[in-house]
Amino acid sequence: MTIPTPALSAISDSTHDDKPIILAYSGGLDTSVAIGWIKKATGRDVVCVAVDVGQGGEDLEVIRQRALACGASAAYIADARDEFAEDYCMPALHANAMYQGAYPLVSALSRPVIVRHLVAAAREFGASTVAHGCTGKGNDQVRFEVGITSIAPELTCLSPVRDLALTRERAIEYAEEHKLPIETTKNNPFSIDQNVWGRAIETGFLEDPWNEPTKDIYAYTDDPSFPPVADEVTITFERGTPVAIDGEAVSPLQAIQIMNRRAGAQGIGRIDIIEDRLVGIKSREVYEAPGAIALLTAHRELERFTLEREQARFKPTIENRWTDLVYDGQWFSPLKTSLDAFIADTQFYVSGDIRLTLHGGRVTVTGRRSHTSLYDFNLATYDEGDSFDQSASRGFIEIVGLSTKLAARRDTAYDR
Repeated sequence: MTIPTPALSAISDSTHDDKPIILAYSGGLDTSVAIGWIKKATGRDVVCVAVDVGQGGEDLEVIRQRALACGASAAYIADARDEFAEDYCMPALHANAMYQGAYPLVSALSRPVIVRHLVAAAREFGASTVAHGCTGKGNDQVRFEVGITSIAPELTCLSPVRDLALTRERAIEYAEEHKLPIETTKNNPFSIDQNVWGRAIETGFLEDPWNEPTKDIYAYTDDPSFPPVADEVTITFERGTPVAIDGEAVSPLQAIQIMNRRAGAQGIGRIDIIEDRLVGIKSREVYEAPGAIALLTAHRELERFTLEREQARFKPTIENRWTDLVYDGQWFSPLKTSLDAFIADTQFYVSGDIRLTLHGGRVTVTGRRSHTSLYDFNLATYDEGDSFDQSASRGFIEIVGLSTKLAARRDTAYDR
């Protein structure tokens, strides 16, 4: 099988030095085939970088060896699990990030941490080009390329799947022809991306929005229709970050992993939505993010308990913009950096315990306590000990309603 000549010349023209090319390597079909395609198109060595963000599944050493067997001159694994949890998932938790109110940015969050390691590899190996395996109609091409040039504007980007029109059928043909050590079956129609924050499943029969997801597509969650006995869990936060579960100290990574297991056992975190992609396409996406959904539920409740009223009313405006920026690949943008400062400030008093009941696909808050809460029992109670001066409400109501009272008087005069 040959690579189309026009595509070869286009890539050769844009990568005219002899420096190695860094490839974001997943170990899958497309990026495995891309190694040989890039080498033939450019005559340059390919260095593969696989970043561990808690995706589990296949052993990462096996993936590294596969990259070498497919023709990479070098390949290494970057263990970014703690980094991803602390520096990417926790800011998303602080921002209560849910794109279009439903999607907890599973894939979008992992791209900037991968970008950082790709740029580090480019500098280590003296590369001027970074390649990735994204298509031309998805969000990730933007996230990778904008992210790379945002922190390393001297680098150029290459996408074999997009720039060489590498279809799955052609990739399989190439892999079989060159006897690459990779599964080339057409039986699994799904595109799956996963990390510790969640799992994304798309394509195949899911592309018809009328088709119901089958049970076999899920891996992080059990069927919520047949749950085990209800699970009660208490999550302790300090300044918006989970630090203990049921009294046992945890790191951010451990908190996510534990809640993935416990909430996943109850079928929590299954999401099936029509999503607006950055490129203007509506796509049907299925996600499962049990730990993320449980932690987001607890964090949001603790904020209700601890944030001042106007601060709590304004923060969702910032959260929505922050979420859109991350979804759109703008993690390293000046605006996101500014919004980070606001969100970080709001977390100063977000400390305390939230008790949850996990059962049958649902997360229910059953208790909250905090030394920094703004809840005052003596003000809230209707029983003896009430310290609220109810007589002050009459004048308050007069002032609050004054403008609409004047407008109503005018409407009456003009018979509107």
